[in-house]
Amino acid sequence: MRRISIISASALCLLALSCTPKDPFDAAGLQKVSYEATDEIFPNPERGFYSGVEVMSASSRPVSNTAIEAGRKSARTLLLLEFHIGDYVESDIAEEYLQLIRTDFQALRDCGAKCVLRFAYSNGMDEKDKPWDASVDQVMRHVAQLKPILQEYYDVIFVLQAGFIGSWGEWYYTDHFNASSDRKKLVDALLDALPAERQVELRTPAYKKKLYEWGLADTITRATAHQPTTKARLGGHNDCYLASSNDTGTYSGKLDRTYWEAESAYTIMGGETCGLSAFCHCEQQPDNAAARGVISDMAANHFTYLNNGYHTAVLARWRSEGCMEEIQRRLGYRLALTDSYFSKSPAAGADMRVVLNIENQGFASPMNPRDAFLVLTDAAGKVLQTWPVESDPRFWMPGQTTTLDQTVKLPSGISGNCTLWLHLPDPCSKLKDNSRFAIRLANAGVWDDSTGYNKLHTFTL
Repeated sequence: MRRISIISASALCLLALSCTPKDPFDAAGLQKVSYEATDEIFPNPERGFYSGVEVMSASSRPVSNTAIEAGRKSARTLLLLEFHIGDYVESDIAEEYLQLIRTDFQALRDCGAKCVLRFAYSNGMDEKDKPWDASVDQVMRHVAQLKPILQEYYDVIFVLQAGFIGSWGEWYYTDHFNASSDRKKLVDALLDALPAERQVELRTPAYKKKLYEWGLADTITRATAHQPTTKARLGGHNDCYLASSNDTGTYSGKLDRTYWEAESAYTIMGGETCGLSAFCHCEQQPDNAAARGVISDMAANHFTYLNNGYHTAVLARWRSEGCMEEIQRRLGYRLALTDSYFSKSPAAGADMRVVLNIENQGFASPMNPRDAFLVLTDAAGKVLQTWPVESDPRFWMPGQTTTLDQTVKLPSGISGNCTLWLHLPDPCSKLKDNSRFAIRLANAGVWDDSTGYNKLHTFTL
């Protein structure tokens, strides 16, 4: 007699490679929405390639709105504003120069851009370029003069490079700052001059370790990151990136590299290249195992920004080897929705569950404070209600997908077609309503340029 075996559905799933487990969110009564990713290169705040602007004297022309707008059309929202104050090595900074700084900052506000900021006394390293910097007391006086301006316009300052010391403000060839105690005095003054929401960058990892007697054991962790502490507010800038085995003195050894790679997960990292080398190829080369390639290196060091104009030969290599567009897309953060889930039958006055899966495809996270809201609008675009998102975008880490699972209560008495959006505005009061300072997601068809909102889901009540 023939026997018939009865196999359970769960057992069949284990046996059949084609069996797909049931979506747990479907069982929870949620509707899945998928999104189309895009490779488009578009402007986003506080990330990407920057345009360099040197302000040599009080008679320099202000930064033009036209130049900022041209940068935005090329997907650039950052400028390196390098203010040269060599005319004032023995005096206060003139009021007309201070006013020029204010004017340039206002242009950034008006046109939707921010700056990497540096102050320097010398524009070269030769004897003819002396003095390379001012006395310690004079520098402190200049920082005190600048403090009210930095406080007023910090919203358009992405990050402040420590500057002031040595040729180009890069802390080398100094006349007056040979003592570590004097360098630390400057860093402490700059941290005080800026609001706690902003970071200061040092030229090498050795400076942070030496000035504050920190080592690998003191590396920032998720628990200590983005706090108003000295450690959490000191990042780095590498201005000879991939130029040699030690980036022309940027690193003193392997431990320096390990330290900066760990620190840069939570502090701002950027800089510029300074010359062709065997280390600045797109990918690792067969004859140079020590050079992992720029894509891997930028990911390891969490690069947020880079000079668009220097070094031209390095940038040309990246174009010819085919990685320039990937670098343009991935500098800093690049946030993209993969899929989301929403209550299948939303009702006015009732709870609605929202589950968002957001992948960070960039090299870094958003680094400065960033607000996040769910926004509900009606068919005419009128805002019906907003809810703060219970997650800090600064911890939406690169190479990871962050799941936001939140339940909101829909307003009573509403009906018709409604749209739910994700809004990631700048938290600063003068920028929060400006869509140019909001983060755009890397998805097709979700961005509303007029509001700075990203569309999540449309439904009918």
